[in-house]
Amino acid sequence: MSRKPAIIGAMDSEIAMYLEHGEVLQEHSWHEFTFYEMNLNGTPCIVSKSGIGKVLAAMTCQHLIDKFEPSEIIFTGVAGALNTKLDIGDVIVSRDCMQHDIDGRALGFPRGTILFSDKSLFNADERLHDIAMSAYVDGHEIYSGRILTGDQFFTHKDIEEHSYLYDEMNGDCIEMEGGAIGLVCNENKIPFVIVRTISDKADGSAAEDFSKLHHLVAGNSYSIVSQMLPKL
Repeated sequence: MSRKPAIIGAMDSEIAMYLEHGEVLQEHSWHEFTFYEMNLNGTPCIVSKSGIGKVLAAMTCQHLIDKFEPSEIIFTGVAGALNTKLDIGDVIVSRDCMQHDIDGRALGFPRGTILFSDKSLFNADERLHDIAMSAYVDGHEIYSGRILTGDQFFTHKDIEEHSYLYDEMNGDCIEMEGGAIGLVCNENKIPFVIVRTISDKADGSAAEDFSKLHHLVAGNSYSIVSQMLPKL
């Protein structure tokens, strides 16, 4: 079987444009999940929705790896800004990622470190990172940065109470799946990168911005990934 790149998004809106603009060749069902074998911009690929949160992301990613043996994995979608230079619609390409809600400090482990291991940061594949950074999005900026992952949706009040997200962990944006994808890809030795568009600033209007804009700004992530595929 020829190995193909795989694209994963957490929500329907984060994979909708791939299904709309690509040619679906075959669908594979696994529980409530669907994996689409496709041609997109002339490139064979796999597209799937993981569902929201670390457990569903990890479970779906591992099944995709086991069944399709992808050449690389791109996780795509939206995120909330931590870095104040980021505006809604800007794109973050992961330099690395970490799970911010792992806290074993009482046992002597630094925050974000998987307990009884030395695993914390998961680096994106340099080639995939550089290809993503060479893309273009009209009217917005593309940044390289650190993506923090946890099973929470944070607003401004939450951020103020969790200043370690940027003071200690140096996060540029925050979301709910990427760190789990990074861990699974690292364990399986699959190159990966995360491409996230800022849908909100994790501030007082975060929930409203996310609800209104995530369908729209997910298109910027699609633009980056569609430019990447012919170069893989």
